[in-house]
Amino acid sequence: MRTDTLFWITIALGALAIFDDLRRRVISNWISGAALASGILLNTVDHGPRGAAIAAAGAALGFALLILFYLMGGMGGGDVKLMTGLGAILGPSAVLTAAVLGAIAGAFTAAGAVLFRRSQRAIPYAPALVLGAWLALVLRN
Repeated sequence: MRTDTLFWITIALGALAIFDDLRRRVISNWISGAALASGILLNTVDHGPRGAAIAAAGAALGFALLILFYLMGGMGGGDVKLMTGLGAILGPSAVLTAAVLGAIAGAFTAAGAVLFRRSQRAIPYAPALVLGAWLALVLRN
């Protein structure tokens, strides 16, 4: 039950984050907050204190993986908060997989933008992060 619920929450919140980032170039705090709360709540309900610890560790790792890029100006704070929320849902091992897959997707997106000179602006990164999270969920199951 938990896996299905977390899967669909990740699909829904990920789609909303992508839409928000592509449309407004911002990821709403309520999307990241809902991911964080859902991950902590569902993991705690399913596994008790151990689940809460897994969700907290995933959130902390998701944050840690991207905060340096934010501090260097390479991405927005919404991306960091989104990965923090996704980390609470996925847990530490899957959020690491999601970050690697998201970085690969982001690299292809950036290369495409450069090759086709589509944009001089920053590239929305939520689609790459969410794709990485979705793939991590599929690979985990």
